[in-house]
Amino acid sequence: MTAPVRILIVGGGYVGMYVALRLQRKLRRGEARITVVNIDSYMTYQPFLPEAAAGNVEARHVVVSLRRVLNKCEILNGWVVGVDPVARTADLCLHQGPGRTLEYDILVFAPGSISRTLPIPGLAESGIGFKSVEEAIHLRDHVLAQLDLAESTTDRSVRAKALSFVFVGAGYAGVEALAELEDMARDVCRYYPTVDPGDMRWLLVEATDRILPEVGPEMGRWTLEQLRGRGIDVRLGTRLNSAVDGHIVLDDGTEFDADTLVWTAGVKPNPLVHTSGLPLDDKSRVKASADLIVEGFPHVFTAGDCAAVPDLTKPGEMCAPNAQNAVRQARTLADNVVATLRGRARRPYRHAYAGSVATLGLHKGVAQIYGRKLRGLPAWFMHRTYHLSRIPTVNKKVRVLTDWTLGLFFKRETVSLGAISDPRQEFELAIRTEARVPSSR
Repeated sequence: MTAPVRILIVGGGYVGMYVALRLQRKLRRGEARITVVNIDSYMTYQPFLPEAAAGNVEARHVVVSLRRVLNKCEILNGWVVGVDPVARTADLCLHQGPGRTLEYDILVFAPGSISRTLPIPGLAESGIGFKSVEEAIHLRDHVLAQLDLAESTTDRSVRAKALSFVFVGAGYAGVEALAELEDMARDVCRYYPTVDPGDMRWLLVEATDRILPEVGPEMGRWTLEQLRGRGIDVRLGTRLNSAVDGHIVLDDGTEFDADTLVWTAGVKPNPLVHTSGLPLDDKSRVKASADLIVEGFPHVFTAGDCAAVPDLTKPGEMCAPNAQNAVRQARTLADNVVATLRGRARRPYRHAYAGSVATLGLHKGVAQIYGRKLRGLPAWFMHRTYHLSRIPTVNKKVRVLTDWTLGLFFKRETVSLGAISDPRQEFELAIRTEARVPSSR
């Protein structure tokens, strides 16, 4: 009896989850054994992070349980810290205890990307990214906590620092995160008698001369006008020089204090690419052919943010590292794995760019779909419709739709649960208090 082929999928994001989901549907019983390795046991649908941060969608509704949807796969939680594509092994580091060495016959290498940072003084200590649900919810709680502080303090400098919010990077993540959080903060000011929306300072810093390049120059300019019309200070052609102790210094000479610094200035391939033994291009992306095979390794497939995949619709260029390509590449990749197992021809990945949609707050958005430009309410509705159709599983679609429906009748949640990041704080306080009080027993 022939042993099942061992398929190892590194990464449980868009590519990893969708590949595994398609493989478990297409492969025959006993044909292969699929193992998925991811740091968490869930996949985050990142386009909904701004809405989760703004309280429009429950945080648990924007993540999908890998163990639930990939019920025919083996799910391992940890980090792959090295790959040997010649020996066909991968080294796994677990959250606790000794690591493991995994053997495979076919490797799907899709560890994704991480935030691209710069050696700016104070950034590591003061900044936060916007790529995970944990960061989105922490940022939401943090903004609400800053409003609580501003309402409670009588110190002007403390108040000004609390009400200053800085976002660096004007791509999708930066613009959507800022727009949704500013919209939420403006809305909840009604519950803070001494805080007026005009008291808040929202600043978007972008090193280039345009924002939202994905939606085109015209719609980018329109978005810029809308943000500035809401009182948001957008600085184009400007860089962050320093953020030591929350003191923001820009290269145009501006200096002020801020308790909130969100870094969304691009992404870069996961550092695992450098210990993978796979060929890389000048941007540290794994070199791949159009059929998503890694150059020189016919048993290794790759796709997504970490991969340099030729764009057949634009000869000479590589596919953009975005969710649209990742999801579609995952389908082609899974089909090519099945074709490889069954001795059939693989097909190249080819996908014409469909367009982009972005939310700018409740009932506000911008979009360019197949060359058609939308703005305001129609674009916001298109954004929700498109992403509702793309989020995995009927369960999550219904839950997100329910959140939106309830939002038509009730105000969004404005409670900060910041203490959830340090749940032992109150218990430790009780222990310290007990130690100081003489026992009466």
